[in-house]
Formats: sequence, structure tokens, C-alpha cells
Amino acid sequence: MTVALILVGLVLLLFTGVPVFAGLSIFGGVLLLGHGGLASVTEVIFGELNRYLLVAIPLFAYMAHVMIRGRIVDDLYDTAYTLTRHLPGGLGVATIVACTIFAAISGSSVATALTIGAVAIPQMLRFGYPPRLAYGLVAAGGTLGILIPPSGPMVLYGVTTDTSIGGLFMAGVVPGLMMAAIFAAFAMAAVALSHRHIERAPRATAREALRAIRQSAWALSLPVLVLGGMYAGVFTATEAAAAGALLALAVGGFVYRTIGWAAIWESALDAARTSAMLFMILAGASVFGHVLTKMRIPQQIVELVVSLDVGVTGFLIAMMALIFVLGMFLESIAIILITSPVILPVMQHLAIDPIWYGILLTINLELAQITPPVGMNLFTIKAITRAPMGEIIRGAAPYVLLMILAMALVMIWPQIALWLPATMIDRR
Repeated sequence: MTVALILVGLVLLLFTGVPVFAGLSIFGGVLLLGHGGLASVTEVIFGELNRYLLVAIPLFAYMAHVMIRGRIVDDLYDTAYTLTRHLPGGLGVATIVACTIFAAISGSSVATALTIGAVAIPQMLRFGYPPRLAYGLVAAGGTLGILIPPSGPMVLYGVTTDTSIGGLFMAGVVPGLMMAAIFAAFAMAAVALSHRHIERAPRATAREALRAIRQSAWALSLPVLVLGGMYAGVFTATEAAAAGALLALAVGGFVYRTIGWAAIWESALDAARTSAMLFMILAGASVFGHVLTKMRIPQQIVELVVSLDVGVTGFLIAMMALIFVLGMFLESIAIILITSPVILPVMQHLAIDPIWYGILLTINLELAQITPPVGMNLFTIKAITRAPMGEIIRGAAPYVLLMILAMALVMIWPQIALWLPATMIDRR
């Protein structure tokens, strides 16, 4: 009962519009007054933020901002379209492919939807695609930004639960590609079954395909360096972020020549703002988690789960349902930092692999990006197209079911997520 009252109270406080970091800090501080005072707060916050792994967040953010300002998206999209244009729904498939590649650069769902959508939606509408299909494809494709590494939410989850960041990144690759394939297959089927006349271009010649791949080779090298370096054990996650940021600067400054000193400075400022926001939220979450520990809330939840004997599957289904509901109203970072410290002891008791759970959590957080009333990707598409929100929501609705299917597949067959991390050389 105490657990429910605390979580309901915190969620209601966040619903008032209080910033997440302030809500977590205030709520945790008030509870802490009755459980040992506030003297330990500074040590708790410093201990949480004084982590080497957190350096990866500003570095990945900087890498993403540099590549976005370098205007490489046109090349990525052109390459994807050249290779898939002969397929039914070729533009839709190209949109998903471009979202998948850009997700491995940006690490952000909103940035992926915004950047790819600005290029892809006008093209699809011009070729006769139904507006709903175009809107839904970009909204859903954008969600891949936090499942295919690098991923800010994965870094926060890994830090909060002391789980290997490199392992989480590798675990997101196969489910991310699987989900991209599901989206692409749906786009092809939707176009094939559509009664509208949708133009199809001829198959690209070998020369055209090679030229397109060569044109975007430098952009494609970035995810290869970051993910390949971590997989081979050459880099830790933090070192991979630093290497990725350096390569992004080199590609933008010397290959594309679209990055000048002003853009470098603006990218640094944007990365600093993003990182500062995340670190403030993490500081608030550390206070909240500390008071939960002092109140023995995690232990009480373990005892409740043991008494109910729900088992691993029952626990996971219950958590995914809860997070799905929370995702309609709260942002992803808040959900990670509110729920993870509470359920970590339960996961340990039930012997649930934290990497497996982290991927299920991330897929669920992707769902939050396209479910009203606070689905950020829906608002992003609205900003790009000025289309009615109802039309955008109806376009995204089929992908909600497809993502639930993908989450169920990963839940039934954990090796979809766990196979690749098991083969890597892990340097954390």
C-alpha cells in the first residue's frame, strides 16, 4: 500500500507540470525528512553523478548534433531509396532504412523522426502514398532511435541498474533490425493492398547502387566504428562515444565540409544543454531512490512478489503493462529512473537478466513515443506536416500493435536480445 501511495503521489506531482528533476528531488526530499533527514543528500547525488560511464552521454549527444548539422541525411535517404525503389512501397522501405541508419547516429527518437520526416514525408506524398501511411511510417521509424544504439535511455538504465552499457547496446541491435524489418514488411503490404496508384521507379543499376553506397560511405562508417569497436572490445561505451565524436567532426569538417567553427560551438552548446538536463534528472532520481531504500520499499516489493508467486512471465507482463500506461503520460527518462531502482531487487530475486529486461523496457518506451496524449513523435510529425492530429494518430496506430508484437517476441525468445551480447568481448 505504501509503495502504491508513493508512486501515485509522485506521478500526480509530475502531472502538474513540475520539471521531472524538481519533482523527483522535492518528493524524495520531503519523504527523506521523516527518514533520517537531508544530511546525506549531497553525498548521494555526488556518488550518483561521479561515474565515468556518464561521460558517454555528452559525447554521444555531441556526435549526434555534429552529424545532424552536417546535413548527411539527404545522402542516407538517397542511398536507401536507390537500393529499394523498385520494391512495392520502396519509398516507405527507404524511409525505414534511413531511420534505422540515422538511429545509429542520433540516439534520439524525436531527432530521427524530425530529420528523416522532413525529407521523406513530402517525397511519399508526391509519389501518391496515403497520408496516414506516410505519417505512421515516420512516426514509427523514428522510435528506432532509442533501441538501435547509441541510446541515451539505455545509458541511463545501465547506470541506474549497474548493467553493462556495451552489452545493452549490442542487445538492441537484433531487436532493432527485427522491428525495422517488420515495419518495412508492413509498408510493402500496405502499398501492395492499397487501391491508390503509387509510382514505382525502376530497379537501380549496379553502377547507380555502387555510386549511392560510395556517396554515403563516410556517414555509414560512424555506426560501424562505434558498434564494431564495442563489439570487438576495442572501446568501452565511453571510449566509443569519444571516437564517434571525433569521426563525426572529421566527416562533417573535412569530407562534407558542412561543419564550421560556429556549428561546432552550437553543437557543443546543444550537447551541454541535453546532458545537463539528464544529469539534473539523474540527481533527483538518486535522492528518490535513496529514500526508497531507507524506507525498505524494494524489499517490501520483493516480499509481495514472493507471496503472490507470479513468476518471471507474470512479473514481466505486469511491468510492461504498467510502463505502457505510464508512457502515455510521462517521458521515458522519468519512467526509467522512477521504476528501475524499485524493481531491481525483484529482478535479482527472479533471476531476470537485466540486459533482457532493459531491451523490453526500451521497446515499451518506444511505444510511448507514438501513443497519445504525450507521444512526442506524433507532435513531431504534426510540426512537420501541419496535418490533423487525429490523422497522424490513426496512421501510427497499426505500428503500436506491431511494436507490441515485437516486444512479445523478445519476451518469448530472450535470445533475440541476448545472443549478440553473449558473443562480444565486453570491456563495459
